Amino acid sequence: MAKRDYYEILGVAKNAGEDEIKKAYRKLAIKYHPDKNPDDKGAEEKFKEAAEAYEVLSNPEKRQRYDQFGHAGVGGASGNGGGGFGGGGMNMDDIFSQFGDIFGGGFGGGFGGGGGGRRVNRGSNLRIKVKLNLNEIAHGIEKKLKVTKHVSCNTCKGSGAKNGNYDTCRVCSGTGVQTRVQQTILGAMKTQTTCSACHGEGKIIKDKCNTCHGDGIVRGEEVIAVNIPAGVAEGMQLSMSGKGNAAPRGGMNGDLLILIEEEEHPELKREGNNLIYHLFISFPDAALGTQVEIPTIDGKVKIKIDPGTQGGKMLRLKGKGIPEINGYGKGDLLVDVNIYTPANLSADERNMMENLKASKNFQPNLNKKEKSFFDRMKEYFE
Repeated sequence: MAKRDYYEILGVAKNAGEDEIKKAYRKLAIKYHPDKNPDDKGAEEKFKEAAEAYEVLSNPEKRQRYDQFGHAGVGGASGNGGGGFGGGGMNMDDIFSQFGDIFGGGFGGGFGGGGGGRRVNRGSNLRIKVKLNLNEIAHGIEKKLKVTKHVSCNTCKGSGAKNGNYDTCRVCSGTGVQTRVQQTILGAMKTQTTCSACHGEGKIIKDKCNTCHGDGIVRGEEVIAVNIPAGVAEGMQLSMSGKGNAAPRGGMNGDLLILIEEEEHPELKREGNNLIYHLFISFPDAALGTQVEIPTIDGKVKIKIDPGTQGGKMLRLKGKGIPEINGYGKGDLLVDVNIYTPANLSADERNMMENLKASKNFQPNLNKKEKSFFDRMKEYFE
């Protein structure tokens, strides 16, 4: 099932400003909030859908890619499912940890473990390069990549604690924040800061895991299946949410950023979504016409060269280029016809050329002024 347009989900125009997008998301988040719609799967899906749209449109870089390439630009192309690119696959912990401030004080933070002021650790993003040939770019491809990164510690299940034992932080009583009240000339001023004892986590490890030493993460490898849509280009960056480095002690994973590199084709040159092929034919073939075989992305094809074809003529093979990344339309294969001139002639070949040269049919159609100029040039070089 195809994903809905993010602007349509939030009910805003494509030129909507940051505040308008935030306001629209907050309205939907409150309407479909799980606390307000218990055991309503439909409301929960709409809540996640709105969060995914907001995650992309509130980020200037992601929004620019989405505006230019659609869902494929942020990796949210239909068919990728929950583990795909972009905002897809966000769970409740993701949403409340990233956008919890938008809900204000209207709801408790307990749903999904959001917790009032607790800090949720987030893993760092991971960037990799993927090199593709023209065939892979034209058709799209699934690449299975072995990625070295931080992964959750198996010994402690990512908690960082031996046997999973924690104590509630005594300094902040598990809230993750310290509140201070200071008297000023304007009255009592209350400020909140991240707890200095537990660093905002609200809990203290009793005994650290011997494997990860309390971090909850270790270096490891993961094989990740990356579905790359057709039509990507050199320098384009796709992202997979939650496939980056694992976060310390069970927080949110970072994103995997995939930078596209394009291998040069030995015969075809890419210009946008069009492909260029420089064809060289002999003078007799140009004069008499012929059939020639040329390369395309999908293999060799034969094309007809009409009699009297001039050098520099461009032949167009419709739809034989690269598809648009959003799935609408394809580029063309443009065949640039060049007439090959031999550098060295045998005596017989030279004799034939002299005979052709004398024929009026092989003289260019020049006006008197042009013919006079070429005659003078001929005399000069002779």
